[in-house]
Amino acid sequence: MTFHNWLTVAAFCLLGAASPGPSLAVILRHTMTGSRRNGMAAAVAHGAGVGIYAFAVAMGLGHLIAQYPEAYQAMTYLGAAYLAWLGIQMLRSSANNKGDEKNQVIPSAKVALRDGFLIVFSNPQLIIMLAALFSQFIQPGQSYAIGLLLAATAWIIDTLWYLLVAFGLSHSKVLPWLKAQLVWINRISAAILFLLVIRVITL
Repeated sequence: MTFHNWLTVAAFCLLGAASPGPSLAVILRHTMTGSRRNGMAAAVAHGAGVGIYAFAVAMGLGHLIAQYPEAYQAMTYLGAAYLAWLGIQMLRSSANNKGDEKNQVIPSAKVALRDGFLIVFSNPQLIIMLAALFSQFIQPGQSYAIGLLLAATAWIIDTLWYLLVAFGLSHSKVLPWLKAQLVWINRISAAILFLLVIRVITL
């Protein structure tokens, strides 16, 4: 793989990571309701999930699911169910925390790690996106090193991006304002997740 090709992969991975979606909602939630530490824990777990996903696709998972569409359909419904559950949790958090900062429910770092990791696998369409990208650079019989390089690129870029997001959102000049808007942010994030559920199950 040439350096130019690698830059192309890196650019697409960065654009994918920076696109607003359920992953951003999860990092945002754990940064605001927990701490910078929780937000970064979710970011690291999310990056690990993307790395695993990317490695599986590079090693042939995308092709396998294309051959067995029922497996992809099952993953789609499981992902939609998790997104719906996460949206409900956000709505419950809004109801519990509204107007009473002292009694706010603060998720643990363990929950942040879990949510950061699992949100990756709630989006089976990521397989298609990665398979379309990686197929441009992986040829039959090519060494595993190329697949590892592609997976590592996706993993590192995703992790660094969301670490930057968690760090920026937890800044002393930003976090107080975000916390003041927490109820509405949770409601809007939940609405986005429910819209994604509808979109996923109707495709």
